Amino acid sequence: MPMTETAFYMLLSLKEERHGYGIMQHVEKLTQGRLQIGPGTIYGTLSKMEKDGLIESKNQIERRKTYVQTALGKTIMEKELVRLTEMVRISREIGVENE
Repeated sequence: MPMTETAFYMLLSLKEERHGYGIMQHVEKLTQGRLQIGPGTIYGTLSKMEKDGLIESKNQIERRKTYVQTALGKTIMEKELVRLTEMVRISREIGVENE
């Protein structure tokens, strides 16, 4: 904590089982093309998240490995949402608005 934007969207995407390319497509769709994740970033981040216990691999079909959030990953994502929500709330309270 705090998570990078890329890691957050990747973890969010893994509420459902997906493979690396599916995650890349889902994140691009969620952010309306603003965030595009390259292969080097996605596989390095997946490896780190798996090592940290945030995700686990579920299946491997040929060379495509699928992943899903773990209970720890879900908890971390929820805590990150609380942190981000607080940042937005405080910003609005002091008069910072989207311009």
